[in-house]
Amino acid sequence: MKTYVKIYGPPLLGAIKALEKLSVDMPQVCIYDTVIASSDVETNDMEGIIHYFASVGSEVPRERCDKIVSKSGESLGEYDFFFEWFKKPTMKDINDLIEKVDETLEPLGVRYTLTTK
Repeated sequence: MKTYVKIYGPPLLGAIKALEKLSVDMPQVCIYDTVIASSDVETNDMEGIIHYFASVGSEVPRERCDKIVSKSGESLGEYDFFFEWFKKPTMKDINDLIEKVDETLEPLGVRYTLTTK
């Protein structure tokens, strides 16, 4: 199951980077986004993932490297970002994610939608 994020308005790149940083401390999900899709980061290369997240100001623990970037990446469709759940999320899990995304993106002033399916 995935929670997709569609971001409206600038700063699109800043919003994606903020969500990437948020995901580092969320072990129940992996992520994928348009920036990762357009980068040359190899999703199976631990050092590449560590370097990529360091470039956005996040330190990814080694044990998280093989699980932070989704392996089903090419399914972004019309969305800019997704959180892929490792197990079916409860309503509390989804509400907690909404709250974290709200807190993360509010200072940037972007509008966005979340769709879980």
